[in-house]
Amino acid sequence: MSLWFLLALMTAAAVFAVLWPLGRRVSRAPQASEAVVYQDQLAEVTRDAEAGLIGPVEAEAARVEISRRLLAATDHAAQAAPTASRFSRRAVSIVALIGVPLIAIGLYLQVGSPSLPDFPLAARKHTPQNASLESLVAQVQGILEKNPTDGRGWNVLAPVLFKLGRFNEAVQAYRNSLTYNGETAGRHSDLGEAMTAVANGVVTAEAKAEFDRALALDPNEAKARYFTGLALEQDGQGAKAADIWRDMLAKAPADATWRPLVQEALARVSGPRAPALSNEQMAAVQGMAAGDQKALIEGMVERLAGRLKTNKDDVEGWLRLVRAYMVLGDKDKAQAAREEARQALTGTPEHLRQLNDGLKGLGLDG
Repeated sequence: MSLWFLLALMTAAAVFAVLWPLGRRVSRAPQASEAVVYQDQLAEVTRDAEAGLIGPVEAEAARVEISRRLLAATDHAAQAAPTASRFSRRAVSIVALIGVPLIAIGLYLQVGSPSLPDFPLAARKHTPQNASLESLVAQVQGILEKNPTDGRGWNVLAPVLFKLGRFNEAVQAYRNSLTYNGETAGRHSDLGEAMTAVANGVVTAEAKAEFDRALALDPNEAKARYFTGLALEQDGQGAKAADIWRDMLAKAPADATWRPLVQEALARVSGPRAPALSNEQMAAVQGMAAGDQKALIEGMVERLAGRLKTNKDDVEGWLRLVRAYMVLGDKDKAQAAREEARQALTGTPEHLRQLNDGLKGLGLDG
């Protein structure tokens, strides 16, 4: 009962707020509501341009169009400054006093949930940190539902989804961007990066194929070159990865934004043996759901197995495959990979010895 009394008070306050200005006989100033809206839109375009959500060309075009509408709204407001008549004020007062509460109650009884219990405070405290980006995503997705072949829309949506950590959706958005905007080295690289993010930093065979397509279009595409080196590092070919990254640094301008990332990667493989996955990735993999772990392992196995079929003497490759299974706690698959490696290296005793030495301490029997 107290809830309904509180609602009645709130309704009375709202009605009073409407009736108070209507009861005053003052000449009305020119309306500026439209101008305020357009001014807010101009500010929003500036913020989006500074955040890199839209390009400079699109931002300038939007500013010109909004400015034109702002000028038109200002001129219209200046020319027409109507004053409300006594009859219109009384009519609005009656609607506000009687109609608004009735309409509100009717709508609430129809679509509301008066019997729904309150949500705990903890459940209501989790608000998105990127509310503006989420709002942008919802707007663009609404447009794309009506026009799914809008290439510009997919081009805008994909990087925003990636920034929000919605990597699976970003992969599909980048695919659509490629389909409706055409192939470029940058778009293939972005798609490969999103696929790598889905696999928690592992460059899967599918992602590697996208980086290869990017390099076929532009051999100097920085992102594709970096991730190609990362794939080599994860395959145990740290020396080859280092060659790629050294070449990138030698040719890069001093102010290249990706220079620190490549320098860190190069330092990581400078030791005698680089891990297949970083410690952070190892921990993340172990915390993944079973289905996600299976998908990640299949991606690694696909790429490693394909290379080991043509390079059976790659001792480090076999060791990395076995270690990957052990990290995920799948001892049976690790043992199967070990036996397959031994069969492949039977004809080269030195490589077989290196394999057995590398397997020591992994917890495998025999």
